[in-house]
Amino acid sequence: MRALFLGLSVTLAPLTATAQDAVTFDYPGTFDDASFAIENAIINRGLVIDYTSHVGEMLNRTGADVGATEDLFDNAQIFLFCSAAISRRVMEADLMNLVHCPYGIFIAEHDGAVMIGHRDYPDGPMQEVEALLDAIILEAMAD
Repeated sequence: MRALFLGLSVTLAPLTATAQDAVTFDYPGTFDDASFAIENAIINRGLVIDYTSHVGEMLNRTGADVGATEDLFDNAQIFLFCSAAISRRVMEADLMNLVHCPYGIFIAEHDGAVMIGHRDYPDGPMQEVEALLDAIILEAMAD
C-alpha cells in the first residue's frame, strides 16, 4: 500500500498548479457583476455549480488568527462545477484526468481591479475543459 501511495505521489506531483499556471482576464465591471455573470454563464450551459468557495471572506476572517496584517483580496470566490460529457471524454482519454475535476472559475478583486480566471490545464484532452472555461468567461465578459 505504501508503494502504491509513493508511486501515485510521484506520478501526480507534476500536475500541481502554481500561480503562473493561471489563465486570467481583466473584468471591466464590479466584483458582484462578475460573480453574477459567471454564475449565469455556467448555468446557461446546463451545468450545476457544486460549490461556491468564498475564499476572500475566509482569508479576511482568519487573517488575524494566523498573524496577517493585511487583507489579500477585497473579494474572491471560486465556482466549482463539472460537465459530465466533457469529464467522461477526458477521463476516457486518461483516467488520471480525474485530478482536474471539478473545474473551477475564480473571481478576485484586489485594489479595485477585478479579474476572472481558471487554472491552465495540460495539453491534450484537457484542452477541451480549458476551452469550456474560456467560453464561459468570455460570455460573462460580454454581458
